[in-house]
Amino acid sequence: MRYDRIRTAVFLSRENRFSATVLLDGAPVRVHVKNTGRCAELLVQGATVYLAAAENPARKTAWDLIAVVKGGLLINMDSAAPNKAAGEWLAAGGLGQLEELRAEYTLGDSRFDFYARRSGAPLLVEVKGCTLETDGIAAFPDAPTLRGLKHVRELAALAAKGWQCCVLVVIQMKGVRLFRPNWATQPAFGHALAEAQAAGVRLLAMDCRVTPDSMELDAPVPIDLTPPEGV
Repeated sequence: MRYDRIRTAVFLSRENRFSATVLLDGAPVRVHVKNTGRCAELLVQGATVYLAAAENPARKTAWDLIAVVKGGLLINMDSAAPNKAAGEWLAAGGLGQLEELRAEYTLGDSRFDFYARRSGAPLLVEVKGCTLETDGIAAFPDAPTLRGLKHVRELAALAAKGWQCCVLVVIQMKGVRLFRPNWATQPAFGHALAEAQAAGVRLLAMDCRVTPDSMELDAPVPIDLTPPEGV
């Protein structure tokens, strides 16, 4: 996936979940933040950030904050990017030859990110974008996610009934060596992942090639589901 009209800026402050102020061409400018998560470890004063031109020219904020440099790592933090990049990867054969690939598939009272048929059997793929990294280890989630927990548990139940199911963690950067659940933030999510894997759900973490104006899935990253002692 690619962006149009990229600019470099310096992060100054975040006003709320949706907006921040950056220094662009020497002047403070209010921009839209394309990630409502906390991102406290990313959006620090003085950080180099990248902006993409808003698709709607009439919008109050002309720029979207989509990426940031942290400790030498270029991290895409656009929450819409993982699904877009995953869709391209799936269409290109990332999980083998698929038929009827479509996004946002409703099943019961849930909506999963992708549905397809593979070898004649239904396949569901749930995508989780990951921007949290510490010492080369990526972790998800950075804040508790009830929706994510519900979907993982539902995939486990479907896998037990014979569905092909996959949780695809899209790590929005290169340079990580391992993926783990964020046990400190939401232990239930980590346990749900382990239970889903035991039920037959495929767990896959992929890093990404990230540039200021693009992101694409690249290589698998090892997954460690071992909980800390006492969790």
